[in-house]
Amino acid sequence: MASGMATASYELRFDSGRICLDLTATTHPEERLDSAARLSAWVLASGLVPVGTVLAAVDDAWLLGFRELRGHVAQLVRGELDGRPADGALARVNAVALAAPPAPRAVRAADGSLCRGLRMPPYCGELLSVVARDALDLLTDPLARASLRQCEGDNCPIVYLDTSRGRRRRWCSSEVCGNRERVARHRRRAALARA
Repeated sequence: MASGMATASYELRFDSGRICLDLTATTHPEERLDSAARLSAWVLASGLVPVGTVLAAVDDAWLLGFRELRGHVAQLVRGELDGRPADGALARVNAVALAAPPAPRAVRAADGSLCRGLRMPPYCGELLSVVARDALDLLTDPLARASLRQCEGDNCPIVYLDTSRGRRRRWCSSEVCGNRERVARHRRRAALARA
């Protein structure tokens, strides 16, 4: 596999509009959380922890915890969209949300300004709690829940929060699924013109 393809296939995306939805999107088009190192990269890029946080404790147990929560959140969100309550998933997400989130603190940056930090390196359960609480906040907020959309891209399972003007967003990402649709439409028109 070419290195450009490897990078593209593991690109981390954060365009769903909520951290819990971004976590569920890590299964498409293939598993993106396939190692503790990839999970660390996702946690840092997602904003779950402040920039510069050291995540030395991330291991396979963390990976298992995040994948399990991802499955429960996906099942819960899908159930709400399809009108099929997923009460087992709801119970698991509620249980994970019970843990306290990491304790924040303000620290001085090199330039003297205040920036966000953590009291101590986060535990896995604390970060899982943040994601679970985000899912619960999303699904118990009628306005946010009404803005949940399934991507219209071919074979794209990603659910996103539509905050666009007029609530007419069709794809999880205009650059990914939207671009694929535009290319396919162009090819169809070109084929019709040749026929």
